[in-house]
Amino acid sequence: MGRLENRKVAILTETGFEESELLSPKDRLEKEGATVHVISPSKKLRSWNGGEWNLNLDADKLLEEVNASDYDALMLPGGVINPDKLRRKQEAIDFIKHFFDEGKPIAAICHGPQVLIETGALNGRVMTSFPSIRTDLENAGVSWEDKEVVVDQGLTTSRSPDDLDAFNRKMVEEFAEGVHEGNKTL
Repeated sequence: MGRLENRKVAILTETGFEESELLSPKDRLEKEGATVHVISPSKKLRSWNGGEWNLNLDADKLLEEVNASDYDALMLPGGVINPDKLRRKQEAIDFIKHFFDEGKPIAAICHGPQVLIETGALNGRVMTSFPSIRTDLENAGVSWEDKEVVVDQGLTTSRSPDDLDAFNRKMVEEFAEGVHEGNKTL
Protein backbone atom coordinates (compact mmCIF):
# COMPACT_ATOMS: atom_id res chain seq x y z
CA MET A 1 0.00 0.00 0.00
CA GLY A 2 1.42 3.37 -1.06
CA ARG A 3 1.46 6.65 0.80
CA LEU A 4 -1.13 8.11 -1.57
CA GLU A 5 -3.80 5.40 -1.47
CA ASN A 6 -7.26 7.01 -1.71
CA ARG A 7 -5.79 10.25 -3.10
CA LYS A 8 -6.90 11.63 -6.44
CA VAL A 9 -4.37 13.82 -8.24
CA ALA A 10 -4.93 16.11 -11.23
CA ILE A 11 -2.08 16.78 -13.64
CA LEU A 12 -3.13 19.86 -15.56
CA THR A 13 -1.33 20.36 -18.86
CA GLU A 14 -1.51 21.49 -22.45
CA THR A 15 0.43 20.60 -25.58
CA GLY A 16 4.07 21.54 -25.21
CA PHE A 17 4.66 20.00 -21.78
CA GLU A 18 8.18 18.83 -20.98
CA GLU A 19 7.86 15.06 -21.37
CA SER A 20 9.94 13.97 -18.36
CA GLU A 21 8.25 16.55 -16.13
CA LEU A 22 4.88 14.91 -16.72
CA LEU A 23 5.80 11.23 -17.04
CA SER A 24 8.21 10.98 -14.08
CA PRO A 25 5.89 12.59 -11.49
CA LYS A 26 2.88 10.69 -12.88
CA ASP A 27 4.74 7.40 -12.56
CA ARG A 28 5.84 8.20 -9.00
CA LEU A 29 2.33 9.24 -7.95
CA GLU A 30 0.84 6.04 -9.36
CA LYS A 31 3.52 3.90 -7.67
CA GLU A 32 2.54 5.56 -4.39
CA GLY A 33 -1.09 4.50 -4.97
CA ALA A 34 -2.68 7.72 -6.22
CA THR A 35 -5.34 7.82 -8.89
CA VAL A 36 -3.92 10.24 -11.46
CA HIS A 37 -5.78 12.00 -14.25
CA VAL A 38 -4.05 13.99 -16.98
CA ILE A 39 -6.47 16.88 -17.48
CA SER A 40 -6.36 19.40 -20.32
CA PRO A 41 -8.52 21.81 -22.26
CA SER A 42 -7.43 19.75 -25.30
CA LYS A 43 -7.95 16.01 -25.81
CA LYS A 44 -4.84 15.51 -27.98
CA LEU A 45 -1.54 16.52 -26.42
CA ARG A 46 2.07 16.47 -27.55
CA SER A 47 5.24 16.49 -25.48
CA TRP A 48 8.48 18.37 -25.92
CA ASN A 49 11.64 16.33 -25.40
CA GLY A 50 15.24 17.30 -26.14
CA GLY A 51 14.22 20.28 -28.24
CA GLU A 52 11.85 18.25 -30.42
CA TRP A 53 8.16 17.34 -30.51
CA ASN A 54 7.86 13.77 -29.32
CA LEU A 55 5.12 11.81 -27.55
CA ASN A 56 1.45 12.02 -28.56
CA LEU A 57 -0.79 11.64 -25.52
CA ASP A 58 -4.54 11.75 -24.98
CA ALA A 59 -5.79 13.61 -21.90
CA ASP A 60 -7.65 11.33 -19.50
CA LYS A 61 -10.24 14.04 -18.93
CA LEU A 62 -11.10 17.34 -20.57
CA LEU A 63 -10.96 20.32 -18.24
CA GLU A 64 -14.59 21.13 -19.02
CA GLU A 65 -15.61 17.64 -17.76
CA VAL A 66 -14.02 17.80 -14.30
CA ASN A 67 -14.55 19.59 -11.03
CA ALA A 68 -11.49 20.66 -9.03
CA SER A 69 -13.28 19.72 -5.80
CA ASP A 70 -13.01 16.05 -6.86
CA TYR A 71 -9.19 16.15 -6.57
CA ASP A 72 -6.93 16.13 -3.51
CA ALA A 73 -3.82 17.62 -5.16
CA LEU A 74 -2.60 19.29 -8.34
CA MET A 75 0.61 18.81 -10.33
CA LEU A 76 1.77 21.17 -13.11
CA PRO A 77 4.54 20.04 -15.46
CA GLY A 78 6.78 22.53 -17.20
CA GLY A 79 7.65 23.15 -20.80
CA VAL A 80 7.67 26.63 -22.28
CA ILE A 81 4.50 26.27 -24.38
CA ASN A 82 2.35 24.40 -21.85
CA PRO A 83 2.03 27.05 -19.10
CA ASP A 84 1.70 29.85 -21.63
CA LYS A 85 -1.27 28.10 -23.24
CA LEU A 86 -2.86 27.31 -19.86
CA ARG A 87 -2.54 30.82 -18.46
CA ARG A 88 -4.66 32.16 -21.35
CA LYS A 89 -7.62 29.96 -20.37
CA GLN A 90 -9.74 31.28 -17.50
CA GLU A 91 -11.19 27.83 -16.78
CA ALA A 92 -7.64 26.55 -16.17
CA ILE A 93 -6.88 29.46 -13.81
CA ASP A 94 -10.15 28.87 -11.94
CA PHE A 95 -9.31 25.15 -11.64
CA ILE A 96 -5.88 25.95 -10.18
CA LYS A 97 -7.22 28.67 -7.88
CA HIS A 98 -9.53 26.13 -6.22
CA PHE A 99 -6.46 24.29 -4.86
CA PHE A 100 -5.11 27.49 -3.30
CA ASP A 101 -8.54 28.45 -1.94
CA GLU A 102 -8.96 25.06 -0.25
CA GLY A 103 -5.36 24.67 0.96
CA LYS A 104 -4.83 21.59 -1.19
CA PRO A 105 -1.21 20.77 -2.13
CA ILE A 106 0.17 21.91 -5.46
CA ALA A 107 3.42 20.88 -7.19
CA ALA A 108 4.89 22.73 -10.18
CA ILE A 109 8.22 22.26 -11.93
CA CYS A 110 10.39 24.27 -14.34
CA HIS A 111 8.13 26.72 -16.27
CA GLY A 112 4.99 25.23 -14.65
CA PRO A 113 4.92 27.86 -11.85
CA GLN A 114 4.38 30.54 -14.51
CA VAL A 115 0.69 29.65 -14.79
CA LEU A 116 0.30 30.08 -11.00
CA ILE A 117 0.98 33.81 -11.37
CA GLU A 118 -2.46 34.24 -12.96
CA THR A 119 -4.20 33.01 -9.78
CA GLY A 120 -3.08 36.04 -7.76
CA ALA A 121 -2.17 33.66 -4.92
CA LEU A 122 1.63 33.90 -4.93
CA ASN A 123 2.30 37.10 -2.98
CA GLY A 124 4.52 36.27 0.01
CA ARG A 125 5.37 32.76 -1.20
CA VAL A 126 8.83 31.21 -1.34
CA MET A 127 9.39 29.33 -4.60
CA THR A 128 11.84 28.20 -7.24
CA SER A 129 11.47 27.63 -10.98
CA PHE A 130 13.41 27.60 -14.20
CA PRO A 131 15.61 30.72 -13.93
CA SER A 132 14.07 32.49 -16.94
CA ILE A 133 10.75 33.04 -15.11
CA ARG A 134 12.36 34.24 -11.86
CA THR A 135 11.53 37.91 -12.53
CA ASP A 136 7.93 37.04 -13.41
CA LEU A 137 7.53 35.24 -10.09
CA GLU A 138 9.27 38.00 -8.12
CA ASN A 139 6.95 40.55 -9.75
CA ALA A 140 4.05 38.43 -8.44
CA GLY A 141 5.41 38.79 -4.89
CA VAL A 142 7.45 35.59 -4.67
CA SER A 143 10.72 35.27 -2.78
CA TRP A 144 12.66 33.19 -5.34
CA GLU A 145 15.37 30.71 -4.30
CA ASP A 146 17.82 28.80 -6.50
CA LYS A 147 17.34 25.33 -4.95
CA GLU A 148 16.43 21.95 -6.42
CA VAL A 149 13.16 21.95 -4.50
CA VAL A 150 11.34 24.52 -2.37
CA VAL A 151 8.25 23.80 -0.26
CA ASP A 152 6.03 26.57 1.11
CA GLN A 153 2.81 25.56 2.89
CA GLY A 154 2.01 22.67 0.55
CA LEU A 155 3.32 24.37 -2.60
CA THR A 156 6.24 22.34 -3.99
CA THR A 157 8.38 23.83 -6.78
CA SER A 158 11.54 22.76 -8.63
CA ARG A 159 13.79 24.20 -11.34
CA SER A 160 14.21 21.62 -14.11
CA PRO A 161 14.21 17.93 -15.11
CA ASP A 162 17.55 17.63 -13.28
CA ASP A 163 15.60 18.10 -10.03
CA LEU A 164 12.95 15.43 -10.64
CA ASP A 165 14.13 13.01 -7.93
CA ALA A 166 13.94 15.69 -5.22
CA PHE A 167 10.74 17.14 -6.70
CA ASN A 168 8.97 13.77 -6.80
CA ARG A 169 10.02 12.93 -3.24
CA LYS A 170 8.77 16.23 -1.78
CA MET A 171 5.63 16.22 -3.94
CA VAL A 172 4.64 12.81 -2.57
CA GLU A 173 5.36 13.96 0.98
CA GLU A 174 3.22 17.09 0.62
CA PHE A 175 0.41 15.28 -1.20
CA ALA A 176 0.36 12.65 1.58
CA GLU A 177 -0.01 15.41 4.21
CA GLY A 178 -3.09 16.73 2.43
CA VAL A 179 -4.70 20.10 3.15
CA HIS A 180 -2.36 22.80 4.44
CA GLU A 181 -4.25 25.53 6.30
CA GLY A 182 -1.47 28.02 5.53
CA ASN A 183 -1.93 27.36 1.80
CA LYS A 184 -5.46 28.78 1.79
CA THR A 185 -5.99 32.11 0.06
CA LEU A 186 -9.39 32.91 1.59
